[in-house]
Amino acid sequence: MNHRTAFIAASVATVLLSGFAAAPADAQQARDQIRIVGSSTVFPFTTAVAEQFQRTGGFKAPIVESTGTGGGMRLFCGGVGVQHPDITNASRRMTKSEFEQCKSNGVTDIVEVKIGFDGIVLAVKKGSQKMDLTLRHVFLALARQVPVNGQLAANPYTRWNQIDASLPALEIEVIGPPPTSGTRDSFNELAMLAGCGQVAEMKTLIPDNAARGRACQAIREDGKFIEGGENDNLIVQRLATGRPGTMGIFGFSFLEENPDKIEGKAIAGIEPNPDTIADGKYPIARDMYIYVKRAHVGVIPGIREFVTEYTSARAMGDNGYLEKKGLVVLPAAEAAKVRASSLALQPLTM
Repeated sequence: MNHRTAFIAASVATVLLSGFAAAPADAQQARDQIRIVGSSTVFPFTTAVAEQFQRTGGFKAPIVESTGTGGGMRLFCGGVGVQHPDITNASRRMTKSEFEQCKSNGVTDIVEVKIGFDGIVLAVKKGSQKMDLTLRHVFLALARQVPVNGQLAANPYTRWNQIDASLPALEIEVIGPPPTSGTRDSFNELAMLAGCGQVAEMKTLIPDNAARGRACQAIREDGKFIEGGENDNLIVQRLATGRPGTMGIFGFSFLEENPDKIEGKAIAGIEPNPDTIADGKYPIARDMYIYVKRAHVGVIPGIREFVTEYTSARAMGDNGYLEKKGLVVLPAAEAAKVRASSLALQPLTM
């Protein structure tokens, strides 16, 4: 029996023992590459690990696709078997509903790996006019409905100085992530919901907490907010070549990699940088993750070794190659705990 035949036989045996759902014959052919989907923000970090993994691990480079966090979760939770992804990147934590969806499709053993921190930045073209923004300003600029003369109305603001006279008379134009993006989810929660909480009239106009939460996170659709797709590099390019004042919303690493083209706005007087993101002082800071399908370990070659590389000190430690790409790294003690639990393939519980 040659190596490939032996591997396929072992894979099929593992599939049967793990209770994989029946699938067409072509879908059951074993893969010899790890397949990864998910967040566009985590994509550059996972790609860097994949390249290093190929050079040093003796395995083929994993296939990494940028599908957005939400899209990645749907693919990842689609089922167990070689036709489904092995790992998904996420710029937010897996939700309970996603966890339950995974379980309903037989994805019951999921390993959660926290890889570091990120800040969501509001960036502009280098040299644009200065602005002192708060989350209240951001909410009033981007919400679908805002208080107007004691009533909830379609957002009437077209320029920043209409929201606050201290802001410049620049047209409101913001390019941001689509609803499938984890960055959009985090921005809605950390910026829109928090900014809404700073507008006292919203609580009066919408007393019900759940209804108010939905309204606070509904972004306007009149052209002032433009969905830029899952490729954050394209948003950076549009800012760099567009008119001053146009803003883009994306992860901090894209700001770090383009300091000659764009600059980030301070929020409530706090600049986005590794220190303010790591200690949580920057108001739009978040955790980032990868999720690993434990049932695929031993079926798809190299998954355990890939996780070992990802969680190594040379990758996500201080002065590691991921920090050089803009990852805000975990404190050493937390990184050690993540490394231990990840290498033990401890399953996630919710």
